[in-house]
Amino acid sequence: MNLTISGHHLEVTPSLREYVLTKLDRVTRHFDQVVDINVLLTVEKQKEKERRQKAEVTVHVKGRDIFVEHAAEDLYAAIDQLMDKLDRQVCRHKDRLQDHHHASAKRLETPSQSLDS
Repeated sequence: MNLTISGHHLEVTPSLREYVLTKLDRVTRHFDQVVDINVLLTVEKQKEKERRQKAEVTVHVKGRDIFVEHAAEDLYAAIDQLMDKLDRQVCRHKDRLQDHHHASAKRLETPSQSLDS
C-alpha cells in the first residue's frame, strides 16, 4: 500500500502525519485490499474570519477510486469527519463486492441423489 500525505499552503508536521495514520488504521482494518492512498490537507485563506481547513483523501482499491473531502474550521475536526465518511464508503464498497447470491434450492444436490449414483 502506497501512502502519500501532502499539504497545500501548510506544512505537514510529524504530529499531523501521525494523527492521519492512526485514523487511517480504522479504514484499512475494515478493508485490506487498498492499493494507494493520497491525503491532501489544505488551508484556504479566503478571509481571516472564514478561514477554512480542508482534508481530502483518494483511496484506490481494486476496480474503483473512492474520493472523500471535508472542510471545517479546525483541521483535526476535518480529518475526523473525513475518516468517518471514508469508513462508511469503504464498508459500502466492501458490501457491494461480497457475493450476496445464494444457490437456488433446485440446483443444490440432495443427499438421496448422490447416494443413488
